[in-house]
Amino acid sequence: MFTRICCALALAALPLWPAAAHDASGKDATVTLVAEHALPNVPGKSLKAVLVEYGPGGFSAAHTHPESAFIYATVLEGAVRSKVNDGPEKVYRAGESFVEMPGDRHGVSANASDTEPSRLLAVFVVDTEETVLVRPAPE
Repeated sequence: MFTRICCALALAALPLWPAAAHDASGKDATVTLVAEHALPNVPGKSLKAVLVEYGPGGFSAAHTHPESAFIYATVLEGAVRSKVNDGPEKVYRAGESFVEMPGDRHGVSANASDTEPSRLLAVFVVDTEETVLVRPAPE
């Protein structure tokens, strides 16, 4: 029974990060779904939270999110470099936050350190039926 539960949890997290986002250098992020709950006062919407963990020098490929997604991200550990749309590249340190609006393109998402890990929590308000939260950015 325990093995079935672990397999189900692992499979549930697979749609979060497409294979195209992985890099042959082994520097890709680990993305884990940590919370999911329908919003009782907003029919058709859910809150979904993912923990994004970067090893030293780690990064994610440029990506987008569902058109319905509003995202609030906060850095839990270390520092994260981020660039959304045509805005400037910024470094966010532990305790700092940023948002992504529906339709935004996240061109840079990376650990700002080559020696220390970093972690961030991204909280999505998204259409409940959305299962793929991260998509490769169009070229």
